[in-house]
Amino acid sequence: MSDITPLDMAAKLVTGGFARSGPPATAISDPAVDTPMVLTLNQLRAYDHDPRVTRNPRHDEIKASIRERGLDAPPSVTRRPNEPHFIIRNGGNTRLAILNELWSETKLEQFFRIPCLFRPWSARGEIVALTGHLVENELRGGLTFIERALGVEKARAFYEAEMQGKSLSQSELARRLAADGYPVPQPHISRMREAVQYLLPAIPNVLYGGLGRHQVERLATLRNAGERVWAVRSQGKRLVDDFPTLFQDVLSIFDGELASFAPQRVQDELVGQMAQILEVDYDLLALEISDSESRDLALRSEPNQPHTTNTIPSVPSTSVGTAPVQPAPRAELAAITPEPALPDEAPPQEPVAMPPPAHRLHSIQHLVSDMMEERLEDSLEAEPIASSADGLFPVADIWRIESSLEAPDRLRVHIAQFAREIAGEVGIAGLVEPVHEGLGFVCLPRTDNSVLPPVAQAVMALLDALSAGTDTPDPAPATSTMRFVDVLKPLLMELSDTGLKKLFRLLRLARRLLELEAADNTEP
Repeated sequence: MSDITPLDMAAKLVTGGFARSGPPATAISDPAVDTPMVLTLNQLRAYDHDPRVTRNPRHDEIKASIRERGLDAPPSVTRRPNEPHFIIRNGGNTRLAILNELWSETKLEQFFRIPCLFRPWSARGEIVALTGHLVENELRGGLTFIERALGVEKARAFYEAEMQGKSLSQSELARRLAADGYPVPQPHISRMREAVQYLLPAIPNVLYGGLGRHQVERLATLRNAGERVWAVRSQGKRLVDDFPTLFQDVLSIFDGELASFAPQRVQDELVGQMAQILEVDYDLLALEISDSESRDLALRSEPNQPHTTNTIPSVPSTSVGTAPVQPAPRAELAAITPEPALPDEAPPQEPVAMPPPAHRLHSIQHLVSDMMEERLEDSLEAEPIASSADGLFPVADIWRIESSLEAPDRLRVHIAQFAREIAGEVGIAGLVEPVHEGLGFVCLPRTDNSVLPPVAQAVMALLDALSAGTDTPDPAPATSTMRFVDVLKPLLMELSDTGLKKLFRLLRLARRLLELEAADNTEP
């Protein structure tokens, strides 16, 4: 080949290049791995399925911090395929809103150009983003019960879309949420769905104002009980109203400020209007609904899952559209425990006395006392009748310690059992292990990285603190970094009444154990 002359080289340099056969590129593809970026507020959007729909209670506190210090950590962002804007990936919508406020107020560049961490959109991008926002919101200010419920229902829709429209059971939904880092007990999922379906249309202000799980459970139980009583009492009657509409109408009357909301007022109004429509005595209807509520709670409770049971409420002196209430006749006690019907041509047999569950027994005792105008004797001093909700050692009296327990080993057995049952209520029973020293139990370290709900974190922190000092080869991680207020509020406000009763019983037994051990150490 002959050498290229300078003229040939010049001619090749000015020759046109290869022509592009495809369309011109309009944007650079997103990175395929986690990549730091600097984005402007114009390029960022809030996550559109964020479960938080009310103002973050810590909004002003976070805003003051960002104004003074900037962002402590870059927010995680992502982008759906073929969309122009980036979105917050897992928590950070509040911070994005605050940055927009600060940019509008100050026009400082530090609030407009934001260091971010880009994470690629995955095949499960929607559910990863949603569960990430649920977890982050719980850690950075908490969610109301209805916000959690709406988030879980949105997660259900995403999971069912992954399954090509196949319906998802509550147990499977609970399993999938836990696998994606947001564990929710199955009974809570049931209450959440009822809140979204039946309560949210009628009392949105109360729910978004922060109505808690126990009050939601009370309303759901009232609705189920009222519907059953309505179905029986409305047979053969021509009625204009139906129960779902009546319940919605009654509930909507009380949609105002959370501080003035009381489920008992809803029940009084519902019973009063049902009594008018069905033409039934108010007292009898109130008794039937209360009894139905007790049965509903008993049927829906699960082993080792304590629940709060309602005793039969005191009947108000007046009701809507009815005469003043008089004590119910003694014959109505038959409605509490109806005798089973005998089959045809079967000879009568001696009835077998079966003790009712403990919460039913207490309700009957109070009812009999009110009707006969007698003082209710404190029968709880006797050995209580256990039910599945009471646990292995039912608490008859928090403070009284029987003579059979006046020994350190016996006290440790009871203390450890109460600790496991309290932990079991929030889904962490496996982290409590009985031992033969200290208070009788230790808290084990967790083996997964999932984020526990606030009440579970609070229970874990308390039990870990109580068992501290026990000589164990694998102590639980220190919880001293948790603020006292972070532990106290979920522990006192979200733990069930039964759980709190067991907690006080545990503390009483632990104090007695320490007293006995101190006495043994001082004896010559």
